[in-house]
Amino acid sequence: MNYLRNTWYVAAWGHEIGPGQLLARKLLDIHVVLFRDDAGRPAALLDRCPHRFAPLSAGHVDQDIVVCGYHGLGFAGSGACARNPHGPVLRNMAVPSFATHEAHRAIWIWMGEQDRADPALIPDLSYLASAPDTAFSCGNIVAKGNCEVFVDNIMDLSHTDYLHPTTLGGAGITGTRPTIVEAGDYVDVTWFAPNTRPSPLLAGLFPDLPATTDFWQRVRWFAPGVMRLTAATVAAGGAEDEALANVNAHIVTPETPTSSHYFFAATRNYGVDDAALNERIATAREHIFGTEDKPMIELVQARMGDADFWALKPLLLSIDSAAVRVRRHLAKLIEVEVAVGDLHGDVPS
Repeated sequence: MNYLRNTWYVAAWGHEIGPGQLLARKLLDIHVVLFRDDAGRPAALLDRCPHRFAPLSAGHVDQDIVVCGYHGLGFAGSGACARNPHGPVLRNMAVPSFATHEAHRAIWIWMGEQDRADPALIPDLSYLASAPDTAFSCGNIVAKGNCEVFVDNIMDLSHTDYLHPTTLGGAGITGTRPTIVEAGDYVDVTWFAPNTRPSPLLAGLFPDLPATTDFWQRVRWFAPGVMRLTAATVAAGGAEDEALANVNAHIVTPETPTSSHYFFAATRNYGVDDAALNERIATAREHIFGTEDKPMIELVQARMGDADFWALKPLLLSIDSAAVRVRRHLAKLIEVEVAVGDLHGDVPS
């Protein structure tokens, strides 16, 4: 599989890597080890010692150095060998390193040409960083599904009426026609469902909600797999800026062609000081995704097997418009990247 490499991917949430800890992840078919230096800055190395190929993640962190647990060679965050207990440190002892940057409570990694890793290219998810802890939650899982199948799931939210009938469904998305805007670096899709009943989840949280509401859902996709999803509900005829709004992040980083790291986070504009409400929402979200979305996506992947999505000649419906635009947008970016140079054949594995 060709991945887009000259871009930022989320490798971990910031809290997953504490001082002195090593975190092993497989990203884009590459084994990576993540850690922090003494100043708390994240770093990432190929998780393979160049000596006997032991995983560096099976070692430990000593100050700013990752020490291999097999023979004691140590490597700095730059990849340079910083310690050789068996003789002199030579230049060819280095291990490949990857640019990292911490932003919006996440650790981002650049898997392509390292001199092009510009933090200004990270999508703006500042709403996550500015949210108080009592109105923020996040998590991540590894699931058996191609990264684009997970993106399809968010770019077509009509599935909520069928896959989530007792939780997120019932808000009339099926009967709406989405508005889609494609710009230089993103695709936006908006659904507006007027005069509909609130979702069972929201009605359970707020029993005093009116029986009839107006409902918006907006998703903005940034290549290759970062999505901001806003869901807003207000009494029918009310202004959108008066709505109860949940603002979520859905971020997909490929592990392999048929498995993905799925990172999710959420905040809101109501009850922001209510830690108990925050916990209820987080628990409900994890239950919904874990028992409804994830099993269905894994079943989809099982039926697809290793086949290319387009090779299976999918039946396309009007509800697929945004997802298809995203797939074609990403394919074009990869096509351009491959045409410029053989980047995909020159990365560590």
